[in-house]
Amino acid sequence: MSMFCYQCEQTSKGSACTLTGVCGKDPQVAALQDLLIYACKDISRYAHRAYEAGQRRDEIDHFTIQAIFATLTNTNFDGGAIQQFLREAVKVKAVARQLATEATGQDEEFDCPVRWEAAVEDRDELIGLGESVSIQNRLDLLGDDLTGLQELITYGIKGLSAYAVHAQKLGQQDPEIYAFIHRAFDYLTGKPESAEALLALAMECGRINLRTMEILDAANTGAYGHPEPTRVRVTPVKGKCIVVSGHDLKDLEELLNQTEGLGLNVYTHGEMLPANAYPGLKKYKHLVGNYGGAWQDQQKEFEQFPGAILMTTNCLQKPKNSYQDRIFTSGVVGWEGVRHITGHNFAPVIEAALALSKAFGCSVNELPLSFILSWFEQKAVAILLTLLYLGVEKIKLGPSLPAFTTPAVLNVLVDKFKIGPISSVEADLAEALGK
Repeated sequence: MSMFCYQCEQTSKGSACTLTGVCGKDPQVAALQDLLIYACKDISRYAHRAYEAGQRRDEIDHFTIQAIFATLTNTNFDGGAIQQFLREAVKVKAVARQLATEATGQDEEFDCPVRWEAAVEDRDELIGLGESVSIQNRLDLLGDDLTGLQELITYGIKGLSAYAVHAQKLGQQDPEIYAFIHRAFDYLTGKPESAEALLALAMECGRINLRTMEILDAANTGAYGHPEPTRVRVTPVKGKCIVVSGHDLKDLEELLNQTEGLGLNVYTHGEMLPANAYPGLKKYKHLVGNYGGAWQDQQKEFEQFPGAILMTTNCLQKPKNSYQDRIFTSGVVGWEGVRHITGHNFAPVIEAALALSKAFGCSVNELPLSFILSWFEQKAVAILLTLLYLGVEKIKLGPSLPAFTTPAVLNVLVDKFKIGPISSVEADLAEALGK
């Protein structure tokens, strides 16, 4: 099957992704996301009329911005998760319709070329319905200009919905934002009056986004203080670790709370870097710095990172097999097969980080390691004892065996730990390399 997506700067050949997304989104997920946007527009038709009559509900508004956010670039690639959003959309649409009926005294039934509600348990049918409401269909019907302006508004709404979700999680919201989303989506369900009308709506979207960013700033600074110039460590700190990417400061705060005192180091990554400047977050001493560079480098950087990984918002790329078992998503982020955190319960992330001293699934003596220890003074003796305490066997010791080890003591070390003297360089290297 094919797809049509041109919502990001990296779209294929600068025109559109039609076979698979440059971001890794496949045609099936693309179709489900198109259908979810259609479902949100369906909900907004009723919510808009309720708003005009002075009625609203958090249940409707919060679901709408969450669902829209899930379709943002590099956010949710999990077809099952998008299908669950569609299941929830059925319930929310019923609530919105009931609210509009009570507020206006009229039970309107809108023309819907796609009846998606009855298909929510059949993913294949949903994918087919998603294809029928694709951007390509509107391009054929309305042409490039009008469709492009419609999508300009839609993508603006996607962006401000993401900001609104972050603000709402920290207790900040403005009904004007929700009212605009519902009004704009209601307008986009019909045939556009003109390019000028669409452009005016796009400018209104810009104004509303400014308001959204204002309340997000108030939410962040109210919860964590005003950002201040901060020197951020970019070199690793010894110890087990977790790296957090994305934008969700609340998720980072909850993780820091749950890891305090456990001996885990927490790093930011990519667009989470500014979190290090908020007084309310940098008070956590185990927020030790930033790992890596830009979010688009994550596949290489996460492969090299020795701990657990948490993706909180729209910065996710296809996880490599080398770290898929230690990467987690939260919020609206998702990738099929990647473990998802709900309700700020980061125990699975913490457990994975604490277990990565056992990441190879075997004992140290089963690893292809050889220890040839040169000892001259007491620090080396202490290191030897530490290795023995950790159960390391078959250590070669030289240049000569310690004089303070009597034959009886040496026999114990040989029997228990298989310690042996070094021989020639050639022989020891050949043994170490398995030759």
